Amino acid sequence: MSKLLSDYLKETFGCKVYKIALNGGFTCPNRDGKIDTGGCIFCSAGGSGEFAGNPAVSVTEQIEAGKQLVAKKIKDGKYIAYFQAYTGTYGPVEKLRSLFTEAMDHPDVVAISVATRPDCLPEDVLDLLQELNKKKPVWVELGLQTIHERSASYIRRGYDLSVYDAAVNALQQRGIETIVHVILGLPGESVEDMLASVRYVCDSGVQGIKLQLLHVLEGTDLATDYAAGKFEVMTEDAYLDLLKKCLAIIPEHVVIHRLTGDGDKKILIAPQWSANKRHVWNRIQKEIIFR
Repeated sequence: MSKLLSDYLKETFGCKVYKIALNGGFTCPNRDGKIDTGGCIFCSAGGSGEFAGNPAVSVTEQIEAGKQLVAKKIKDGKYIAYFQAYTGTYGPVEKLRSLFTEAMDHPDVVAISVATRPDCLPEDVLDLLQELNKKKPVWVELGLQTIHERSASYIRRGYDLSVYDAAVNALQQRGIETIVHVILGLPGESVEDMLASVRYVCDSGVQGIKLQLLHVLEGTDLATDYAAGKFEVMTEDAYLDLLKKCLAIIPEHVVIHRLTGDGDKKILIAPQWSANKRHVWNRIQKEIIFR
């Protein structure tokens, strides 16, 4: 099986490493009207950043607050500054330089990770990421979710698969580690559809993959469709069975950064079984990782 992120981090940095989720005060072209105003159909009002920091305070203050949250779990460890909320490269390049450099300059930060869209990587931003990558490792996380056009249209992704291909190629040419998000359980997708997305990502030249269980969150258009009975969410057993199939086709050189994910319990509608993170992780370890 491919390396899990925790093992990869220990091998790469030689110590325990935690990600601290930050909010850089970004928005998204799928929200501000450049592409659309409703956002992706599954995305919450927080722009997938419910666990991120407070954008009203500095990056340094957010990092210190994040360190306090995991203080009991980590001693003498280091951190990855994770710009998680909304689209982390959607802004003037000088704003990005200021935010990313402040995070990099923190003595306990060993790398930065930036969650973004493949259509939000213009040349000047790519050049900045390449420049910063020479100082400390820079990871870019791309929200692909699916390779299937019908699903991409349904979730209002807002870009074609060719845009993803071009973004990955540009990042790899600049030596930037790239991680791709894939959602498992999108309405209308078969098991083979989902496996095809995983295969495509692994064959596209990236270094990591995140497998994300579809969550239905309050206030989203996805929640409206779910309430109307237009689709069902995956059961726990079905999801674990799918994970086994996914892991069987992920090559060893692709690091697995996530195996399920957990939605904010305050706004999670379904699947409710995913809210018991410890139970789910124990099953994953027992039935998949250490079987």
